[in-house]
Amino acid sequence: MKRGILFLTAAPLALAMPAYAAHAASASAASGGETAAVSADAAQEDTKGAASGKAKEEVFSTGVAKGRDILDSAISTSSLKSAEINKLGARSLAEILRTLPGIRVEASSGEGNSNYTIRGLPLASGGSKYLQIEEDGLPVLEFGDVFNAGSDVFIRADLNLAAIEAIRGGSASTFASNSPGGVINLISKTGDAEGGTVEATTGLDYGEKRIDFEYGTKLSETLRFHVGGFYRSGEGPRDIGYNGYRGGQVKFNVTRQFESGFVRLYGKLLDDRSPQYVPAPVMITGTDKDPDFKKIANFDPKKDSLLSSNIGTFLSLDRDNQPVAENFHAGMHAKSKSVGLEAQFEIAGWSVTERARYSANSGDLYRLVPGSIAPAATIAAATGGAGATLRYAGGPNSGQAITDLAGLNGNGLLASVYLAKVKLHALDNFTNDLRANRVWKLGAGDLTVTAGLYKSMQTIDMDWLYSTAIQDVIGGGKASLVDVVNAAGTKVTQNGYSAFSIQGLSLLHRAFNVDYDITAPYGSINYRFGKIAIGGSVRYDIGSVNGQVYGADLGGGRPGITSVDFNRDGVISVAESRTAILPLTQPSPVNYDYGYLSYSAGINYRIAEPLAIFARYSRGARANADKILFTSAIDYNSGDLPDSSNAYDTVKQLEGGVKFRQNGLALNLTGFHAKSEDDNIQSGSGLGTSRLYRAYGAEFEGSFRRGPFSLNAGATYTKAKITKDFLNAAVTGLEPRHQPEWTFQLMPQVSTRYATFGASSVTVTSSYAQDTDQLRMPGFTVVNAFVQFHPTERVQLSVNANNLFNTLGYYEISQATVPANGIGWGRANNGRTISTSLSLSF
Repeated sequence: MKRGILFLTAAPLALAMPAYAAHAASASAASGGETAAVSADAAQEDTKGAASGKAKEEVFSTGVAKGRDILDSAISTSSLKSAEINKLGARSLAEILRTLPGIRVEASSGEGNSNYTIRGLPLASGGSKYLQIEEDGLPVLEFGDVFNAGSDVFIRADLNLAAIEAIRGGSASTFASNSPGGVINLISKTGDAEGGTVEATTGLDYGEKRIDFEYGTKLSETLRFHVGGFYRSGEGPRDIGYNGYRGGQVKFNVTRQFESGFVRLYGKLLDDRSPQYVPAPVMITGTDKDPDFKKIANFDPKKDSLLSSNIGTFLSLDRDNQPVAENFHAGMHAKSKSVGLEAQFEIAGWSVTERARYSANSGDLYRLVPGSIAPAATIAAATGGAGATLRYAGGPNSGQAITDLAGLNGNGLLASVYLAKVKLHALDNFTNDLRANRVWKLGAGDLTVTAGLYKSMQTIDMDWLYSTAIQDVIGGGKASLVDVVNAAGTKVTQNGYSAFSIQGLSLLHRAFNVDYDITAPYGSINYRFGKIAIGGSVRYDIGSVNGQVYGADLGGGRPGITSVDFNRDGVISVAESRTAILPLTQPSPVNYDYGYLSYSAGINYRIAEPLAIFARYSRGARANADKILFTSAIDYNSGDLPDSSNAYDTVKQLEGGVKFRQNGLALNLTGFHAKSEDDNIQSGSGLGTSRLYRAYGAEFEGSFRRGPFSLNAGATYTKAKITKDFLNAAVTGLEPRHQPEWTFQLMPQVSTRYATFGASSVTVTSSYAQDTDQLRMPGFTVVNAFVQFHPTERVQLSVNANNLFNTLGYYEISQATVPANGIGWGRANNGRTISTSLSLSF
């Protein structure tokens, strides 16, 4: 039994395309077929197959040994083609991925650092702990939930995207490391469909302009290439008062075809800035079971943010304990330079595949983290004592006294917030996946054997820097920092900062540089005879972890607070005396090894041409990486891991289902039962978790197409429970936070000669805000709508409405109960945004 860890801190939408319309040409090198782009010809063939009633094969390759029709495989999968992705009008990658059945995405933080989970597995601390996000068959980052730097920070969806494939459970844990819940694979176009597209998009009721392009062609009978990318600029879907979105990416690949295989070289250059949206003020009244959420005067939770044009400088000490003043408006600045190789050849009857990629990832993340919010008089007294007064520290009213505290901005509120900078020095990643498979005729069936070796090296080199500031509460990008002056006339803040740390404490002021070296041999065997296919796979991950961490909250008498004269006036102010410092002479080593076994076994029975049933049992695991660096799991003197089981968390899954596909109708139903572990740091709270969970439920997805009309629908039922909490027995037996019992998806659409129009919706039922099962977040439904006019074959004008009915829904509430003063923090979905696009194909 895993022991508990003592943590040392205190502090819109659519279902996937139907099975017959899936990306049949996307069989990857692992399946014995080259990854290919989705072409218009393929889409036409899908339509013809549906109209004829023939059950068109769907070859699926992600997370399996060899691509084959999903009706012959004991797996649960979904896929999206590029044509369908373009209809969603998604404002981020997360808003695309949330359309995949069984996968839960909290897509409210902006372009990156969204939260992902699957099949009732715990949300952990953000990112995608149990779900591996891949690009062209290799992980974007080895660990998808690096704190403040999830995988989606370094990947973008644009016209380069041919398709998205996802596998839930199944053999995902044995064909990719750190993926016990599933794999999502973004597949790039490769130039096999000749031609290109230029697309210009502009927001009609929000500030953003974007240009996309892609082009691919054959240079000869054996050589082809593809290139594409985007650039965008604008304020974005929320009113922040400045240009929050700036940047883009370029991707390219060149493929050389041989008689017995192919070689592909590819690269990516990403340099993109976008704002990070965090929980914002909200009025919460009523009872915990039936709360009432209302917007605060002059602050719309769907359109506003505490980000502001008046808050543009971040002050703190950097990794070298030197004062820095940096541009807070840079937001999430992601930079990635990657180069990769993919090759496949037939050698002596074996299909040998090699994938390798090196990515140099870096950047910065600036964001506001919620602290406390209260009436202005309360914040003034708490900060400066009785008789304290307020004045603006910046903005158009800089230096002006605030006299009407109760009427300030119509709501009378101030917020104490943490200005955070996460310096991503390097999240460099090298991955190599070499595998070979072969098919033998054995008796009345086919025996498929696969053997592979995976190698990954992941660096996590970053700093966490925090300062505390006071600001007023107003939307429209107009918020300003506020100074507090005590009764004696002395400022207890400096330019709005009350501390160059978290409330004058040493919490979470950290730096670490740790390397993870992973080697994973794996293999599988599958025997298919008649209508039955049985198989199993196994993988063993071996990890070696080395590096150093710095932070006063490691303990051992490390210094944490000092005084720094930031403004160089020769006087140490109250705020300057509360500066967090890194104990550079007292690093803690990290030096441990781990290993874990993953395995999966399944059986599939093709009852008839259109009907199959399957069952599968899997055990996988996920290494904990940065989440245990500042906990007692690691001996901060030696760097050892006394209990190696704390290095990883396991997931055990049992699943079974039925699949049907005929005459334009596709129906899939899968039941699942999962047991999982989670040793983690909850996002933003500094609180530790060491738990066991159980979840069971069912996934349904269906589609129907007849003539110009199609309908996709999905539903997921999940029941989850915390079965054991090693640190807080009071939550044992309770339901995990943010776990809706039901989610529903629906997407009807009609295609005519000159137009395609439709809508998509997602519904989530209510869930608990925190693990104590008190305050409930109401369920909500968001509806998107789209219309595409195509007067000619090469011209298309599109209009997309995201959140058409301007519905308010909360993904996150920071409070566990209705707050006594009725004011809390919540992360809401974006309000209605409408965009239009003009695309020209050539």
